[in-house]
Amino acid sequence: MTNSGLQDFAGKSVLVTGASKGIGRTIAKMLAARGATVSAMGRSFEDLESLRAEIGGFSLLVDLEDLAATRAAAEAAMPVDYLVNCAGMNILEPCLDVPVETFSRVLTINTLAPVVLAQAYARDRISRGLPGAIVNVSSDAAFMGIRDHLSYCASKAALDAITRVLAVELGTNGIRVNSVNPHVTMTDMGRMAWSAPEKANPRLSRLPLGRFLETEEVAQVVIFMLTNGAQMMTGQSLRVDGGYSVTG
Repeated sequence: MTNSGLQDFAGKSVLVTGASKGIGRTIAKMLAARGATVSAMGRSFEDLESLRAEIGGFSLLVDLEDLAATRAAAEAAMPVDYLVNCAGMNILEPCLDVPVETFSRVLTINTLAPVVLAQAYARDRISRGLPGAIVNVSSDAAFMGIRDHLSYCASKAALDAITRVLAVELGTNGIRVNSVNPHVTMTDMGRMAWSAPEKANPRLSRLPLGRFLETEEVAQVVIFMLTNGAQMMTGQSLRVDGGYSVTG
């Protein structure tokens, strides 16, 4: 039995999307602190440059809405040992007002781009006869109906379904695929969205642990899912929600 290696990614390389900000940036920094070489993919040049100044590694400036550019960038970034699909976006709209263009944009970034990246990663690993691991950062919105979140909930539910199919098809090649599904997380955007007590308090009252997540708490779970400590976990959608899902 190999050591779980939870703290040690020395000699390992990881492609992290959505690394410019929020959870993705925290994942990238935490992996680098554990010795990994990080290829950080994002769409903000300034944020990627500041991250590279902090942790080294490589910067990949890509708009995931451009799937052809995403595929080219992913293929150029290979080989890497692990893939973390963390990029995501949301547009809040009542269900009756959601235009096809909005729905398409959210699904392209949240759902189709992770497929393109997973394909590039898995093809490379299989061609080299190497195992691997993919973690898709989903959301507990995949399990719920949330007002004004039609496109987002659909995109994350689809991402979880994709995770299960990839796990089935890639498992025989030794590639594990899992989703991590956080509840409300205090990114800069999360703090702005949930700063009003009248909005936050009803949700907090249902959280047994009494608070929303910090980005580090999501990143720690994502990183664990890459390690040998999770070597028999695949096809899972792991809720990190402070107990929200067990309350009535």
